[in-house]
Amino acid sequence: MHLKKIYPLFIILFFQNMILFGQVSPEIENNSTKKLPFQSGEWFEFRIHYGIFNASYASIKLVNDTINGVPVLHAKGYGRTTGLARLFFKLEDYYDTYFDEKKVIPYWFIRDIYEGGYTKNLEINFDHKKNIALVNNKKNNTKATFNIAENAQDLLSAFYYLRAFYPNEKMEIDQTFSVNMFFDSENYIFKMKYIGKELLSTKFGKIKCMKFRPYVQSGRVFREKESVTLWITDDGNKVPIRLQAELAIGAIVADLYNFKNLKYPFKIIMN
Repeated sequence: MHLKKIYPLFIILFFQNMILFGQVSPEIENNSTKKLPFQSGEWFEFRIHYGIFNASYASIKLVNDTINGVPVLHAKGYGRTTGLARLFFKLEDYYDTYFDEKKVIPYWFIRDIYEGGYTKNLEINFDHKKNIALVNNKKNNTKATFNIAENAQDLLSAFYYLRAFYPNEKMEIDQTFSVNMFFDSENYIFKMKYIGKELLSTKFGKIKCMKFRPYVQSGRVFREKESVTLWITDDGNKVPIRLQAELAIGAIVADLYNFKNLKYPFKIIMN
C-alpha cells in the first residue's frame, strides 16, 4: 500500500475518491432559522490507521472570523503522517475554509500541502451569486476561473455542510442524498446512502450512531463503489466517529481520537 494513498486528513478520505452521480438534492436553502450542530471552538482529532500501524493524525478546528467585515466561520484542517509511516513518507497538509454562518457555503478555500516531495499551494475564491470559482495556483503563479454548481462545497466546508443539513430524522433506510463539490479545478457530485442505526463500540464507550455508505471510485484504491462506511453520532452534534475503507489491499480506518467544545452533550452508553 503506497502511503501517498493514506491521506491524513479525514475529510479527504471522505471525499477525494468520490463517484459522479445525477441531480443534487434540492432541499438546501437559506439556513437562517436552522440550528447548526457545531459552534466556534469545536475541535476534533482523528487517528488514521492501516491495520495495526498508525498512519497519521488529522485535526479540524472551527473558529469565528471575518472576510471583508462579514462574519464567517473559519475551519482549519491539519494532517500529518506519524511514526514509521513518516519515515517512509513525510506528509504535512494544511487546509482552511471560510464559510457562511447560515447557509454553510464556502467563500475562500486554502490548500497548502507537502506529500513526500509533492507540493501544492492553492487558493479558491467562491462567488455563489455568479456560480464561479477563481482558482489561484500560487505554486505555478497561475489563475483561472471555473463555473461551479449551486451551493458548491470545497473539500473542508463539505464536512460542515453535510452535518448541518444531513442527516435528519426523516431519513429512511437506503435513502440517498447528493452534494455539489468543487475541488482544484473540477466539479463533482458526492453521493451517500443511509444504511441505518448501530450501537458502535469506541474508545469513549458505546455510542448510538447513524451508518452511511459514501459512494467512491472503485479500481485504483477502493475495492468497489460501496466499500466505504461512515458512522456519525445519532445526536445533535452529528460527529463523525469512524470511517472505514476497504482498500484494494487491506483496510484503512479513521477513528475519532479527541474532541473539545461540542455544541451539545456527547452521549455515551455505559455497560
